[in-house]
Amino acid sequence: MTDMNYDYVIVGGGSAGSVLANRLSESGTRSVLVLEAGRSDYPWDLFIQMPAALTFPSGNPFYDWRYESDPEPFMHGRRIAHARGKVLGGSSSINGMIFQRGNPLDYERWGADPGMENWDFAHCLPYFNRMETVLAADPDDELRGHDGPLVLERGPATNPLFQAFFKAAQEAGYPLTDDVNGYRQEGFAAFDRNVHKGQRLSASRAHLRPNRNRRNLTVLTRALVTKVNFRGNVATGVTFRRNGRTHVVNAGEVILSGGAINTPQLLQLSGVGDAGHLKTLGIRPVVDLPGVGENLQDHLEVYIQHACSQPVSMQPNLDLWRYPLIGLQWLLGRQGPAATNHFEGGGFVRSNEDVAYPNLMFHFLPVAVRYDGQKADAKHGYQVHIGPMYSDARGTLKIKSTDPTVHPSMLFNYLSTDQDRREWIEAIHIARDILGQSALAPFNAGELSPGRDVRTDAEILDWVARDAETALHPSCTAKMGPDSDPMAVVDPSDMSVHGTSGLRVVDASAMPYVTNGNIYAPVMMLAEKAADLIAGRTPLPPLHAEFYRHGTSPLERGGREGLQAGRRAAESETAAAKG
Repeated sequence: MTDMNYDYVIVGGGSAGSVLANRLSESGTRSVLVLEAGRSDYPWDLFIQMPAALTFPSGNPFYDWRYESDPEPFMHGRRIAHARGKVLGGSSSINGMIFQRGNPLDYERWGADPGMENWDFAHCLPYFNRMETVLAADPDDELRGHDGPLVLERGPATNPLFQAFFKAAQEAGYPLTDDVNGYRQEGFAAFDRNVHKGQRLSASRAHLRPNRNRRNLTVLTRALVTKVNFRGNVATGVTFRRNGRTHVVNAGEVILSGGAINTPQLLQLSGVGDAGHLKTLGIRPVVDLPGVGENLQDHLEVYIQHACSQPVSMQPNLDLWRYPLIGLQWLLGRQGPAATNHFEGGGFVRSNEDVAYPNLMFHFLPVAVRYDGQKADAKHGYQVHIGPMYSDARGTLKIKSTDPTVHPSMLFNYLSTDQDRREWIEAIHIARDILGQSALAPFNAGELSPGRDVRTDAEILDWVARDAETALHPSCTAKMGPDSDPMAVVDPSDMSVHGTSGLRVVDASAMPYVTNGNIYAPVMMLAEKAADLIAGRTPLPPLHAEFYRHGTSPLERGGREGLQAGRRAAESETAAAKG
């Protein structure tokens, strides 16, 4: 039955979908429908509102779609679990709440591709700034936002283990930085987090909840979109299931924001993808786009865990008997150990001199626990998460059934390239070097994982293959690019799907390359910029701000410090001449 008509139908109420719903409905002139297949993000749901409870939703079918890869050929045939948010707010309602833009050179890389000129850093920076309020930033810092809906609190990182870790990084030869999202990403610092006043600030809480009373905005949860409907190559709306009934909604524009897994799956189910593959499943191709589901990228990570010799870690808070008191502290005042995500600091480094900007990311925690909540066998402990950031491994995603509830086939090809394997070896050696410095010696009671039996390069790669987990950053499966690129799916000028009309893609699948860091912030930026493109508004003007580039003279490359020094020198010379 057909019972609805909207100007915009947004498929997916996650990170990108929440931004789009806010920005496309704010004028009040266009009707917007958000269809989210998962449940609502109820304010009383402690598992998604309490920051330290982040281990509970992952793997839980109430909150997580529980995707997994095909057997990975370079990881001993393991299937790698991929948690994706099955709730309003999407993965921003279950992730680690780490806010990292990536390096400015990530976007210079985007902008260097044909047709992508308006996605370089200068064109993306205004949208990063528009979406954020950085409480720790200098009000005059042009590289950070000061009045956006995402309020970012910087991790206090006051635990003595954080301070020892930062000193150890310096002892190992790596710098500190003021802000990994600001002028200089390279180095170690406290991290910005999507935690505000002791509570998770998801995309839904920042963009949807404050605007749910708009008359032109409708949000339906538990609404599974099964197909994009076409007349010829023109998208006319979608079909979805809700409460046991099938509905057809007509739309002026259909915007897919289901993420890097669901979006290519839905495109293929709807006849947009590699025609040969679709025909094998009995699907009539609407548009032959072989790039749909290709170019799959992600970050892989491991945990290097140490026992702690002093009673200063957060490890005791993992004891079940402590949960009631910790929970009560949070309920009464949004305070205590439950009010933090514990990812309060870390850093970015280059693993070798061949890379222009950091290719390794560190997250440090004053506790030894895996993302699923499995804790190390130690009374006290600490750990770093480490992994390469721009591997050249590429994977693929293909549907294997016409049933939309059947998860697609996904192969990431982790560890499949020489670059990937080399950088993994470098990553483990660098992490161990930092953790072995004298600043951490008073706390270091020995490595728990991987342990003393993993030393040679071959042993390191074998351990990574057996132990590594996804950092939960799948992306790039419907990449932006011009229609002259046979593998491009999305037009970077307006986010439309090549060969179609009335169909757009706005989420991590549209990224051409995964960025250096957690991808939540880049996805939010992409959605902010896309909202202007879709609504036909004049894009924000580019902001040509200076940022750090390694290995070049600041004066030659526009570095802030060098420019200021040069200006001071020139002023001194002028004053001397006048004197």
